[in-house]
Order: sequence, then C-alpha cells, then structure tokens
Amino acid sequence: MGSTRTMIRAMDQWRRCSLGLVLAVSLTACGGGSADPGSPPVPPPSVALSKAEAYRFLNQTTFGATPAEAARVIDLGIEAWIDDQLQRPPSLQLPHLQSLPSPLFPSQRQADRVDAWFRNALHGDDQLRQRVAFALSEIFVVSELGALAAQPWGMADFYDLLARNAFGNYRDLLQEVTLHPAMGVYLSMLGNEKPNAALNIRPDENYARELMQLFSIGLYELNIDGTRVLDARNEPLPTYDQSVIEGYAHVFTGWSYAGFAEMRNARPTYDNQVVPMQVYPAYHDSNEKVLLQNRSVPAGQTPEQDLAAALDSIFEHPNVGPFLARGLLQRLVTSNPSPAYIARVAAVFNNNGSGVRGDLAATVKAILLDPEARPAAAMDIDGKLKEPLLRLTQLWRAYDARSDSGRYFFPFAYVVLGQGPQQSPSVFNFFSPDYAPPGEIRDSSLVAPEMQIATEYQNTFVSNWMFYQAFFFNTEIDRSNPQFNEDSILIDFMDEVGVADDSAALVASVADTLLAGVISDTLRDETVGMVERIPADQPLARAAEAIYLVATSPEYAYQR
Repeated sequence: MGSTRTMIRAMDQWRRCSLGLVLAVSLTACGGGSADPGSPPVPPPSVALSKAEAYRFLNQTTFGATPAEAARVIDLGIEAWIDDQLQRPPSLQLPHLQSLPSPLFPSQRQADRVDAWFRNALHGDDQLRQRVAFALSEIFVVSELGALAAQPWGMADFYDLLARNAFGNYRDLLQEVTLHPAMGVYLSMLGNEKPNAALNIRPDENYARELMQLFSIGLYELNIDGTRVLDARNEPLPTYDQSVIEGYAHVFTGWSYAGFAEMRNARPTYDNQVVPMQVYPAYHDSNEKVLLQNRSVPAGQTPEQDLAAALDSIFEHPNVGPFLARGLLQRLVTSNPSPAYIARVAAVFNNNGSGVRGDLAATVKAILLDPEARPAAAMDIDGKLKEPLLRLTQLWRAYDARSDSGRYFFPFAYVVLGQGPQQSPSVFNFFSPDYAPPGEIRDSSLVAPEMQIATEYQNTFVSNWMFYQAFFFNTEIDRSNPQFNEDSILIDFMDEVGVADDSAALVASVADTLLAGVISDTLRDETVGMVERIPADQPLARAAEAIYLVATSPEYAYQR
C-alpha cells in the first residue's frame, strides 16, 4: 500500500494540472463565444475508421466503448451502425420489476429499478436508444429522491417511456410525459384542481412552468442557432409571462390516477402508476385560457381538447428545435455546440426532409453525422467532461463487470458518484446546462455543466471507488473476504494480469482497452513508473494499479 499512497499524492497533483489543461482546451464558447457560426469543417476523405475514431463515436452513442463494439463499428461503418441501432426494440425496466415478488416496503424495489437500469446500460443491444433515453432523462427529470420514493414501478415505466419514444416524435413524447403519473406526482400536476375561490383553491403552476422552462422552449426567445433574440435595447425577449403560466396551469387541471369514480379518492396502486392519468371533468377548468404567442384555448372545450391545444402550442413554438438540439448535443457530443451546429440539428428537427416536425430519430442521426460531431482536426468546441456515471459504465463494460448473483446492486450511486439513474436532487437535473466553473472557463464565456458536481469531495469519492473496484472488486477476490457477497460487482482484467510482468506492455493493454490505445506520453510514463514500484511477482496488484491510474486520469474523463 505504500506505493499506492505515493501514487495518490503524485497523481493528485498531476491530475489537477492536467484536468485544467484539458478543459481549457476542450470546453468552450456557448451562445456567442469564439466559435465560428459559419460552415462546418470539411470532413476528411472517406477512409476506413481507426479504432480511436470508433471509440470516439461509441463514447457518444453507448454507455462506453469496448474493443468488440469498436470492431463492429469499423466493420459496418458509422451510418450503418446508427441505422441498425434505430431499428432495435427498447430494453425495458418495468417487466423485470413486475417479475419480482411484492416487497414489504415498495421503496425496496428502487434498488431493483437501478439494477435493471445497469443491466440495460451495460448489456442491452439497443445501446444508442438507451443512451438517448439517458439524455432525455436529464431533460425530462423525475427522481426517486422525494415523492416518488415508494413508486419504483412508475419510475421504471417513465424511463421505459423515454426509451420507447427516443426515436419517435417529440409531440408524442410530450403527451406521454405530461400524462404519466410519475411526472404528475413529481411536478404536482396529478390531482390539480380548477380554481375555487370559496375553498381557496388555485391550480398548481409547477408542471406548467417546468414544461416550458426545462422541457421545451426555455426562458428566452431563440434564433434557430440557439442564440437569443434581442429587442431594440439589446435585451433578451422572455418566452412567456405569468399569465401564460397560469393559462397552462388551468389546462392541466382534472387529471389523476386512473380507475376511480372521484378524483379526490384516487390513490396509487401497482397498476395505475404505470398507465396514463385519467381525466376527471368535474375538476377541470373549462374557461378560456391564455397560451404562448397570443394563442388561447376557447371556453367550453373538453379536457382532452384543451390538453391537445396546449401541447400543440408548445410543440409548434420555434424555440423547441434549437432548445432540444442544444440539450441533446450537450448530453451526447459537446458541452459547447457551435451556433451553426445547433442550427443544422434544429433544422432537421423542424423538418426531417419529408415535412415531418419533431422526428427524434432524424434529429439524433443529424447530431451524430454532423461534421462537427467528431472533427478530424482538434477544435476549441470539441467534447465534454464525461459524467461520473458514464465513466463507471465504460469501465464496467470494458472489463465485463458482473456479480455472482447477476445483479448490479448499486442503489446509492448518487452518493458515490454524485449522480445515479433517476436520482437527481431536483427537476433541474444534476447540473445546469449553463454552469461555468469560476476562473478560466467562466472568464472565457465557456460552460462545463458536468463540473458542477465535480467538487473536491465528489472527485475524491469517485477516485476512491475506482481504487476499490480495481484493487478489491475484481474476479480474483478472495470469496472469504468479509467485503465480498454475491452482489459484489467484479471486473475481469485477467488479460492484463497475464502481461503484468512487463510494465510497458501492461500499460499498453489498459490504454488499448480504455483509450483505444491513444495515451499521452505523460500518462503512460507516470503509470509505468507507478507499476514498477510494485514487485513483478504481484501481477494482480500491478494490473489493478494500471487500471486505476488510467480510469482516474483526465484522458479517460474527457470525451472528445
């Protein structure tokens, strides 16, 4: 352990310096910085993909590049791989939860929901769909941390909704999200009543506000390239005011759990938390309502007609294309997409080439095939910091992580990593899309959303977890160790153990698995030096040391 302590001290100093350098180079302007909004860079001539290029693509489209999947991308080509993924049916969570016996306390099934998420993320053959669903889950946020703690089935079904609609139409997605009981509970639309002055009842505005601010159009009018529309005084124009919030809040009245004669008696069951909410007309406000862009809902319509008109008005707003384009680009490709990149993706959202608005499959494909998605020459606007959860899933996929029980029991991922599947602290996600850490990044009008949770405390937690994963939770663990149980998630790096007597070969093997073989001289030399502090007759410790150092390096944390 002496060498490990020395390594931790040495690498901590190196990591801090390197991470600052990487982010300064890679995370750049958002909405009016130094990026050229003109034509995209000219792509290089079509040649066979390298392994590094395949890894770069897969880290945008899956839960972690692996050598086997990289070989498949090289064989098929990027567009054919995408087309194949678009046709794959969704891997779902709810069927797994429903196959389990009813627990004494419903909240106990949240661990099984997280387990199902990891199973699909690590082993689902619909990797692109699952990765887009994860991106959508950070836009259309619901969380087990709060009112949904006792509704794991609803939580699982909501994620399945995102997976099913990941390549569908955004208008359909809006409707399903709006009527799902999990969202109804989380943002208090469920049980929302029409106004009654005598009883001091006013419609709840929570869902109306967040539907516009976070799920669809944002706070300010946007050009198609995502930049803000400015008035004569050079001030941004708000997309809505309080009267519009109230209008939508009144639209969203009269909906609750299905299966009851009276709305105030409606309660969650195992069944009705996974079916759309039912309307109770007696509690719906049928008066005229103000909507976006001076539109309105006339008095006397049915609740269903009001809902359709309200969602249509949002779907047709010109902000939706650039707003969603930026959100998906930040989650999949780069923290700072150029205005031109946003405009090209938004144009496809507005019209998929066949006159269809809101085609998410076409939108995702436009994101991934754009020349700026993976430019041949380094650009200031390249890449992003990988979310901690994605760093873990890539490690687990690369080294075939499994437990003896077959489960991925990691219910407190949000404690260890600062995030976990549907475990956000609020509807605003784990981090803001506009977060810019103080210093060089903020001073340069840059954003780095993921760094909002990259606190000193959390970085230490993540590094320690990687340490324990490599050194203790591997397939060679002593089963009599009290830290081991059948749910312990173990990684298999016996190939690295086989070459551990040769430190250079060992580091090359780890770099090949985690970095597609692309490793800086600094990281390679530091890692070789630390490995050589361990005697050659301790191959397991040597291999663990190399994996730990690479998995906690800036080069691994940076998604270019």
